[in-house]
Amino acid sequence: MLPTRQKEQSVAHDHDANEELGPPHVEPVTRRGFLMRLGVGLNVVAASLVAVPVVGYLFSSVVKRKAQQAWIPLGHASQFPTGETRLATYRNPFTKPWDGVTADIPCWVRRTSEDSFQVFAINCAHLGCPVRWFAESRLFMCPCHGGVYYEDGSVASGPPPRGLYEYKIRVADGQLQVRGGRTPTLAESV
Repeated sequence: MLPTRQKEQSVAHDHDANEELGPPHVEPVTRRGFLMRLGVGLNVVAASLVAVPVVGYLFSSVVKRKAQQAWIPLGHASQFPTGETRLATYRNPFTKPWDGVTADIPCWVRRTSEDSFQVFAINCAHLGCPVRWFAESRLFMCPCHGGVYYEDGSVASGPPPRGLYEYKIRVADGQLQVRGGRTPTLAESV
C-alpha cells in the first residue's frame, strides 16, 4: 500500500498527463463531410437492394432442391374400372395460398388391366391446351390445334411433337398415387 503522500503525487501525476493530452480532437462535421457520408450510406443501401435479389436468384435452385415432388393419392384403385379412361384431379401439395382452384391439377387415368394403370397429364404436348378423352373413338383430342393422341398417349396426328406426359405411378394400400407436385411443361417435365 502506498503512503498517502505518494498516492497524492501519483494522482497528481496522472492528472498532469491527462492535461498534456487534452480532450480528444474531434473535427467539426462539415457540409461536404456530411454529404459524403450520406452518399456512401445511400449507395450501400442501393447496392444491397440490388444484391439481395440477385443472390437469392443465384442460390434459389440450391435451396429449392428439397422435395418438390411427392406421392399424391388420386383415389382408391377400385374407382377406376378396367378398360376405361377417367378424369381425376389432385391437389398440388406445393401450392401458395393465392393459387386457389389452379392448385387442383386434372389428369387422365387409364386402367389397362387389374394391376396396370397409366396416368396422363391433361396438357397437350404442342402448346399445353387441355386435351379431352373421347370414349367412342378411344382418342384424346386437343381442341386448340387439332392434336390427336391414341389411348396409350402416343401421337396419332396433328402438331404435337411427342405423346402426352405420363406420370410415374404406384398403388399403395389400395390407393392409386402419382408422383407430382408441379404441372408438367414442354420445357421441364415433372
